[in-house]
Amino acid sequence: MTRIHNVLRLMRISRTVSSLVRSAAFYRDALGFSIADETVLDGPAWGRLTGIPDARGRSITLRLGKQELELVAFDPPGRPCPRTSCSNDLRFQHAAIVVGDMERAYANLCRYPFAAITLHGPQQLPPNTGSVIAFKFRDPDGHPLELIHFPAGVGDAVWQRERGDFLGIDHSAISVADVPRSIDFYTRLLGMSVGSRSLNSGIEQQRLDGVRDAVVNVVALQPADGQPPHLELLGYRCPAARRVRQRTRANDVIADRLVLKVDNLPQLAAALAKDNVEFVSAGIVTLRDGRQALLVRDPSGHMLQLIE
Repeated sequence: MTRIHNVLRLMRISRTVSSLVRSAAFYRDALGFSIADETVLDGPAWGRLTGIPDARGRSITLRLGKQELELVAFDPPGRPCPRTSCSNDLRFQHAAIVVGDMERAYANLCRYPFAAITLHGPQQLPPNTGSVIAFKFRDPDGHPLELIHFPAGVGDAVWQRERGDFLGIDHSAISVADVPRSIDFYTRLLGMSVGSRSLNSGIEQQRLDGVRDAVVNVVALQPADGQPPHLELLGYRCPAARRVRQRTRANDVIADRLVLKVDNLPQLAAALAKDNVEFVSAGIVTLRDGRQALLVRDPSGHMLQLIE
């Protein structure tokens, strides 16, 4: 089948926070990000895009290596992060930060307040998952993050060339209810491709996720440019995926959005509508800079901001 629309690139992860000052300081000081830009977000277009009429706010764009993370503070703010959120919760979405030296990066993180997800410190995973060393934790608002170190010959080649303690963002991982359905959505409708698959289990995975008896299917999906960051689907076999009673709105502090650059937004929007994909936006919105954008949900409810 010839695809007429594709996700060209995962441009950034957009993350709702309660305090721009506090969150920007944490990502800068604890994780090595630099502040690239600050923007006022208001006007009818912003409300139509986010599905929150009269929404206002500010954003700070952070950069680590060649990747970006956007922090957004809404006015009015939404609900805070729920204290009961865990890795198999369908709201779960983390950003994986590549580190050159796990011991030094972890020691720097420990100088600042955070909440650990992983038990007993960084964990080295088995060879079938690449023997990577990883540690999951939460930022000051409760958003999940991961430090990940790739041994020689593992992971994207760019991480073998970079030097430093904090190198960039490798991927964003999302928990999904149905792995085959999610693969179909991201490949058939958005034109992404499957890069790898693994079944992760064992004591190291349990400690990493902070979840007893964790068994999870991990599927890596690549945008057309093949450059990091990419997307990972987490399909928990055990414990089963935990569904969410209330839909997350864009101004809720738990909310993340994957900002995806696409090559033909009107055609893609028509294809998504035909497939009964849920739109958050009131149709395609023209932003202040003239670009067109659309906010939709994937089959598990995660928000995707599509920009042409």
